[in-house]
Amino acid sequence: MIERDIVPAVRAALDRQAAVALLGPRQVGKTTLALEIARQSPAIYLDLQKSSDRAKLTDPAAYLSLVEDRLVILDEIHRTPDLFPILRGVIDEGRRRGHRNGRFLILGSASTEFLRQGGESLAGRISYLDMGPIHPGEVDPVDAERLWVRGGFPDSFLARSGTESMEWRADLIRTYLERDIPQFGPRIPAETLRRFWTMLAHSQGGVHNAARLGAGLEISGQTVSRYTDLLVDLLLVRRLASYHVNVGKRLVKSPKIYIRDTGLLHALLGIGDRDALLGHPVVGGSWEGFVMEALLAVAPLRTVAGHYRTSGGAEVDLVLEFPGGRVWAVEIKRSPDAVPSRGFHEAYRDLEAERGWIVHSGSGRHPLAKGVESIGLRDLITELKGGT
Repeated sequence: MIERDIVPAVRAALDRQAAVALLGPRQVGKTTLALEIARQSPAIYLDLQKSSDRAKLTDPAAYLSLVEDRLVILDEIHRTPDLFPILRGVIDEGRRRGHRNGRFLILGSASTEFLRQGGESLAGRISYLDMGPIHPGEVDPVDAERLWVRGGFPDSFLARSGTESMEWRADLIRTYLERDIPQFGPRIPAETLRRFWTMLAHSQGGVHNAARLGAGLEISGQTVSRYTDLLVDLLLVRRLASYHVNVGKRLVKSPKIYIRDTGLLHALLGIGDRDALLGHPVVGGSWEGFVMEALLAVAPLRTVAGHYRTSGGAEVDLVLEFPGGRVWAVEIKRSPDAVPSRGFHEAYRDLEAERGWIVHSGSGRHPLAKGVESIGLRDLITELKGGT
C-alpha cells in the first residue's frame, strides 16, 4: 500500500475534533485509509451503499449513542445527507458525557456543498480534508512518468500493464456517467455528458469559454455552467479562479479548467501511453494540470490558488497566496531548460510575489533572476512540505 501524506492530517484532525470529513473522488483510496486507521483503534465501519449497514441506522441517534466510545466510519455519506442534523445532536450529547473528539470519520465522494445539502454544516464540530489521487511526492522518482500517464487512482497506477490501467479508467468513467452522476441532480444523458467531459479534456488548462462549449453541444451557456458545476462538485474537474490584484490593468477574469486526474484526462482523449501523450496537443496542458494538483495537494491549509492573466500579456500559470498573505508565482514547464517569459516577469511584479518558480520535470534548482528560481517538481513539493 502506498503511504499517503494525508494520514497524519487525518489523525491530527480526529484528535482535535468530533468529526472529520475526508472528501475525494471515488476509488481514490479513502476507504483503504480509513480502515487502516480503524485497525489501530476501536472502530465501526458502515458502508452506506449497503442496505444492511443503512438498516443499522434506522434509529441513528439510538444506535450511535450505543457506540460513542468508538470511532464510527461512515462511508459514502452523500447517500444519506439527512444524517447530518442527527449527527449534530449526537455529537453535542456525547460532548456532555466527555466524548469530545474522534467520534466520526465521514467519507464522501463529493464536495462540501453536496454534503451540506441536508442543511446542516456541523460548524464547530467537523474538520474537512480533501484527499486527491496519488501525487509525485508519494511515489519513487522513477515512477513519476508512469504516474503522469496513468494518473493517481491507485488501481490505475498499480495496474499490471498500461492496457489494464486504461481499461480500469474507462470503466471508472462509465460508472460515473451511468450510475454516480445521475444520483446528484437532474437526469443528464450519459452520452451528452461524456461529450462535454471530453470537450473539457481537449481544452485542458484553457480559459473556460461556456459559449464555445455550448455551441459545440447545442446547449445553452447556463447548461454548460450546470454541467461544469456538477463535475467540479464531484471533484473530477478543477475550476481555477482568476486571481485579482489592484494594478489598474484589464484582467482576464474567466477561470481556467482542468481535468484533475491526468489518467482520466488521457482516457477521455484515448491517449494510451507516454509516446502517444508526448505527440498529442494536450501534452502541455496535461503536464500543467499534473504539476498543479501535486502542488495543491501539499500546500498549507487555507492556501488560496488562482491564475493571473492580463489583456496585455502578463501571465502566471498558478498563484499561491498562503495564510498571512505571502504570494508565490509559479510557471509550469516540461523542459528543465525553460526560462521565464517577459509576461511572467511582468506578472511577478504585478503580484508583488515573494518568490517566483519555473517548475519543470527535471531535478535540482538554480536561480534565474532576483527571487525567481528554476526548480524540479519534486524539489518544489519538498519546499512546500517543509513550510513556507
